[in-house]
Amino acid sequence: MKKLKGLSILFIAMIFVITACSGGGNNTGTNTPTNSAGNGAATNEPAAETEPPKEETPAAVDLGGRTIKVAAWWDQKPAGNTAGEKARLDKLAELEKQYNFKFEFVNVPFEQYMDKVTTSTLAGEPFADIAIMELKRAIPLVKQGLILPVSEFTAATDDINNEQKLMQKLPALGGTEYAFGTPGVSVVGTYYNRDLVKKLGLEDPQELFAAGQWTWDKFLELAKAATRDTDNDGKNDTFGYAGWPVDAARHFGVTNNAMFVNEDLTMGMTDPKFAETLEFVNRLYNVENIVKVKSGNKMDWNETNTFKDGDVLMSINYDWNVADLTFEVGVVPNPSGPNSDSKYTYANTAQNGWFMLKGVKDAQTVYSIWEQSFDVPPTEEYLGQDWLESRFKNQADIDLALKSVNGTGRLAIEEGIPDFPIYAVMDEIILQNQSVSATIEKHKAAAEAALQKVK
Repeated sequence: MKKLKGLSILFIAMIFVITACSGGGNNTGTNTPTNSAGNGAATNEPAAETEPPKEETPAAVDLGGRTIKVAAWWDQKPAGNTAGEKARLDKLAELEKQYNFKFEFVNVPFEQYMDKVTTSTLAGEPFADIAIMELKRAIPLVKQGLILPVSEFTAATDDINNEQKLMQKLPALGGTEYAFGTPGVSVVGTYYNRDLVKKLGLEDPQELFAAGQWTWDKFLELAKAATRDTDNDGKNDTFGYAGWPVDAARHFGVTNNAMFVNEDLTMGMTDPKFAETLEFVNRLYNVENIVKVKSGNKMDWNETNTFKDGDVLMSINYDWNVADLTFEVGVVPNPSGPNSDSKYTYANTAQNGWFMLKGVKDAQTVYSIWEQSFDVPPTEEYLGQDWLESRFKNQADIDLALKSVNGTGRLAIEEGIPDFPIYAVMDEIILQNQSVSATIEKHKAAAEAALQKVK
């Protein structure tokens, strides 16, 4: 009998709900009647016995078996060699089933990549939904309207618009954010041969940095002390520095608060602080002669690798380029210039990011799925652990890299400006020993014209 009584009450309540929902053209959609004041006070109706309407579950998104293409100039698909890669592969499979689609990872050679991005998107048929690009090379596409701003394909609830633990907005191009990427580690700084420091009895750059003495002047002092003819045969056996002078100009420029081109696409090369930077780089290569030039051509990019020979004290270099060395390597931020603001320590010349190409169908859903694909349990004790431990032997180097180098890059975009005369300027200063001020003045008009084309 108790059970029957309960069912009777439920039946009466259901009749009331149906009657309330179907009555009158001015129904507000709520089941709680209000008094004449509209304040929700109780009436004579048995409101206490009503049940609130159940929220409808959003319909599952079904992509109808389509393919979501992710493009790069290397294979973006997790290899499955580590616990983290295996977890992400499982996540990709889970998402494919949930949304009824398939991921395809497109690999296009670097030299063909940007042409593929541009021509396919201009034709209205982008070859990929999400494409990775160097931010500097995306600038012409921004001008042509071929990539979508982050604001157009993300929702307020997406992680990228909140904590950014899964996906981060990358530096803006011309004031608008287009690129996105996962939190990562990049260690661009002054790498040094710790074995050579000990052998030559030199001050350790990390100790100088810790003491607040790591400046251009101290850098040059160390480089000069390391450039020696140890066997008196008239030739230097050890050298203070090795590297590509274009990189030196960019990185030393950032530590002097100056750049070839500013992030807002304004001229930086004519800034006196940048002229001061070029004078310092010229001093390294052509006045003090502390640089080892293995190829015979100071402007050869391959001089970036000369540091690996083991007879060079220092090199502004990259974490991806210092594996399998025959000596113990240390790292410090690049030395501070006279006008350093201490905020940035290197030029971020190769910042990659994902972009959503114009014409992508279901762009918001595609982005959401891509963001979700990185929502897997962490397998490292700290960000970049596996990578950093493959680069450095000492935890002190890793700790310093994470604390004082990672995240201190300033976006360098001059290579993404068609016809910007960066190499002409550097060739004339480094190879032809031309005056810095005269060279800048000579190429000023061409540099301004190049910038106007992308604004």
